[in-house]
Amino acid sequence: MILRPQIQDVRIIAHYLGKIILAYGATMVVPILISLLFREFAPIIDFTIGFLLSLCFGFFLLAVAHLPETTEASWMHGMVVASSAWLVCMFLGAVPLFLSGHFASYLDACFEVMSGLSTTGLVLVQDLDHLSHAANFWRHFGPFVGGQGIIVVALVFLVRSGSGAFRLYVGEARDEKIMPNVIETAKFIWKVSLFYLVVGTLMLAACGVWSVGMSVPESFFHGACIFMAGFDTAGFAPQSQNIIYYQSFAFEILTMITMVWGFFNFNLHYFVWTGRRAELWKDIETRAFLATLTIVAVITCVGLAQGHIYGDSVSMIRRGVYQVVSAHTTTGYATIYSPQFVAEWSPLAVLGVWIAMALGGSICSTAGGIKMMRVGVIARAIREDIKRFLTSEAAVVTTKFHHLRDLFLEDKLVRSVCLITLGYIMVYFIGALIGCFYGHPLLYSLFESTSAAANVGLSTGITQVSMPAVLKVTYIIQMWAGRLEFVSVLVLGGFIVSCIRGK
Repeated sequence: MILRPQIQDVRIIAHYLGKIILAYGATMVVPILISLLFREFAPIIDFTIGFLLSLCFGFFLLAVAHLPETTEASWMHGMVVASSAWLVCMFLGAVPLFLSGHFASYLDACFEVMSGLSTTGLVLVQDLDHLSHAANFWRHFGPFVGGQGIIVVALVFLVRSGSGAFRLYVGEARDEKIMPNVIETAKFIWKVSLFYLVVGTLMLAACGVWSVGMSVPESFFHGACIFMAGFDTAGFAPQSQNIIYYQSFAFEILTMITMVWGFFNFNLHYFVWTGRRAELWKDIETRAFLATLTIVAVITCVGLAQGHIYGDSVSMIRRGVYQVVSAHTTTGYATIYSPQFVAEWSPLAVLGVWIAMALGGSICSTAGGIKMMRVGVIARAIREDIKRFLTSEAAVVTTKFHHLRDLFLEDKLVRSVCLITLGYIMVYFIGALIGCFYGHPLLYSLFESTSAAANVGLSTGITQVSMPAVLKVTYIIQMWAGRLEFVSVLVLGGFIVSCIRGK
């Protein structure tokens, strides 16, 4: 029997949700400052409206909850808050974008915001090349906030330490603490991310001036936007041509480095910062990434060689390998136009990129997909079973792997990993079936569905303003569920059902 939630449960959820909304609303001050910097005064009104709506809704929830600061959240509360916060922030964050006049509908603006927050990078914005600097920056700031985590923002500024804070943190699909205290973990994530932002912006801005030929103000703006979306594995770009716009091999190399750096687990960033760089190469995720990246790159390059599309190695790297790295890190930056996947690439090459997207990046990172940790564990489990069949029945086979520390491969871990992996595969194919229902070929529907659910952002051209509303909502749900790795989304669904049918 499902028990109906009590009023106290609703008040606790409202309390923490209100704090998260306040923290998210405060981030709208940044595009307001960008508007002032570039002397664009119309966006100030748009973002002020969004800011005030967020404040009003956040304070309203806190007033309704009326709970002391010492109130702790349970596991159920943390999961419901995390999953619902992303939806509420999507609706609020879409307000200034919709008011900009560059979206055909409010649903399209919501799609764009969820795509950013979930670090996906699929776009529905119209006339992007003439979008204001403030709105364009907001699109890229979304991945920076969502990549580190909306909950992480609230933990840094508004939520006190305690077991309730950790439950909120886990609800956002992060179950590894870097520091002993979850608040300190959140602060580290933001400190290191801001440091990388400064360094990455300077690096890309310098390349923009010297290699692309942009003005200094524009190069800094583009550098900041590209780094935020690249490090947080989103794939948004300030121009409609994405990375093609820059026509610079040096710029492409820098973005590849940015994508790979964003792929890694924040714990590994911590080890690098503290001098334990050997951990980077010992970790099972790094090794799984190098192995799978090699395999999918070979598959893609063989597929491209079949069609004789790119005649030299440099073109193969800039067009083929770049897409593979972008897909495997779940970033979504592209050096080809979306229709080229259909018009020029062979099905084998497209399949290689699809596999890369489906596998994804690291856990506790900004990347999406199944994750290298799970791929590595499944590979080790298969190897262990083979060894068990080849050895004596009396022999005891034990397997260790290294992820932050030496761990034993236990049946419980393998079962959990396989369940989540199966969940991703099911979501990939459910979205593909809906795409097929609307007349798209299976391979390209599966490509687009996986791009949404694995939070990648590459597209075969299915994602566009004219696609049916049902398909837009499907991709929004996939991006949301894929980013949160299903558990908190399922808990939210159970919570709603218990409110309706519980006793």
